[in-house]
Amino acid sequence: MTYTSFRRSNDTPHGGIASVYYNDKEGVAEMTGRDYYTSTGRKRAANGLVEWGMRSGFGILRSYHSKGKRYVVGRRNAKYSISLKNNSRSRLEVVVSVDGLDVVDGKPASLRKRGYILAPEQTVEIRGWRSSEEEVASFMFSPVGGSYSHLKHGETQNIGVVGLAVFTEKGIDPWSGRSADGPRRFSASPFAESPLRRAR
Repeated sequence: MTYTSFRRSNDTPHGGIASVYYNDKEGVAEMTGRDYYTSTGRKRAANGLVEWGMRSGFGILRSYHSKGKRYVVGRRNAKYSISLKNNSRSRLEVVVSVDGLDVVDGKPASLRKRGYILAPEQTVEIRGWRSSEEEVASFMFSPVGGSYSHLKHGETQNIGVVGLAVFTEKGIDPWSGRSADGPRRFSASPFAESPLRRAR
């Protein structure tokens, strides 16, 4: 892992916080009341700047959508990763949490913490909580008592949810990758009228 500088354009995540809830098949059926529709592949977040999903086995897990929430079914003790694709032409900072823990340091998550930097159009797979520069504790679909959050911190309140917050870079338009100052410069007038008033 390497480090780079990145200035956020705003303290608030672009497009808000996205979430995916996971459980076993019976758990998802109960959480949705069996009232859902399904879709495949990564899904857009942050107003389309990124696409994301949970990968396990041979591909991205199917999403179950119900009452504005998104769910996936996980197989017990199966490893998974979080797949992210930057759709924009600029760098983005992504802050990701699993079971209430920040994936970068494995400690309680916060929007104030720094995340991973995605290059324009880059796709990444986050495979676990980083415990050191070289070591990663793999994500795994586990019962509450066997979860990393419970074993490491004795915390169970936020088990079963993955969160994503996306931050754009200060002064850069994410869709063009150019300075956000550009459009204003194109509309500049060489003979703008003076706001001064003459005295009588």
